[in-house]
Amino acid sequence: GPITCHAWNKDRTQVAVSASSNEIHIFAWRNGDWVNTATLTEHDLPVTGLDWAPNTNRIVSCSRDKNAFVWTFEADKGTWKPELVLQNIGYSHCFRFAFNAQQHVLSGHQLRTNLLLVAVQNWSLSATTNGKMTGEVDEKPSPNPWGSKMPFGQLMAELPISGWVHHVAFSPSGCRLAFVAHDSSISYVDANQDNTVAHTLRTSCLPFTSAEWVTENSIVAAGHDCSPVLFTIADGNLKEVCKLDIPSEQRSSSVNSALQMFRNIDRNAASEQINVQLKTLHQNMITQILPHSGNKNNIIKFTTCGTDGLIALWDLKNNAAIVH
Repeated sequence: GPITCHAWNKDRTQVAVSASSNEIHIFAWRNGDWVNTATLTEHDLPVTGLDWAPNTNRIVSCSRDKNAFVWTFEADKGTWKPELVLQNIGYSHCFRFAFNAQQHVLSGHQLRTNLLLVAVQNWSLSATTNGKMTGEVDEKPSPNPWGSKMPFGQLMAELPISGWVHHVAFSPSGCRLAFVAHDSSISYVDANQDNTVAHTLRTSCLPFTSAEWVTENSIVAAGHDCSPVLFTIADGNLKEVCKLDIPSEQRSSSVNSALQMFRNIDRNAASEQINVQLKTLHQNMITQILPHSGNKNNIIKFTTCGTDGLIALWDLKNNAAIVH
């Protein structure tokens, strides 16, 4: 079924997947194939967010049932034990472990860069960054480009957008924030320059639903066009580099051929066979992009999942894609 979210374990030999249901499926790579090793069923409604802590091997999940669970693998029993960590939290799309895996960041459509700063996207045509610190756990934050003081819940920046925001993502340094909106635009703000000014590129693509930094100056975005698109920042401006999913053959269509088809249908009172197979690897909307290989400053491989039920691995170095 349609895949809404996925998460990789530390060595990328296992992946947690939610296929638009209340179940979380754990797949492991064994003997050259992906095997379903566990199905987690504690949620009552479709799962909307997943994350897998690399050091503790714990999985965190949130759902439309307004609950959030942390799952711990019990090796002696070979099962995943759920622990309810948040209840009646409101509708959330993203729930992530912080870097130390002892804290969680959650909200409707949000991502975190570190323990102290959270970016929130919403349907009110704006993107915001907020200071977040747990006094008993976090150290006092030092001044950074987003602000010299970061009291809990302090609004650090708010950016008006001309379309509702689908996704936000911090750059590896945490000084840049990228976001994609429903008006087919991709934008970024640089806290080192002016965190109130968004640099926006309006594209000819269909709206993007996800974005991920692959270097400090490069972003991959994907969504309704079914193909990841690479963008780069040059001289302070966003530029589209290329679509990473290049069709094997160019599509050929014209108004005349379309009109001729309808004339034939009308004349023969019979419908002609129409090939609806897309030339792209994904056959429907891409819902999520995740880093797979490399370090945070230079992502070499990333994965995408989509409503076509596919998870694809993209190799930026060799310009190749593999279906899982």
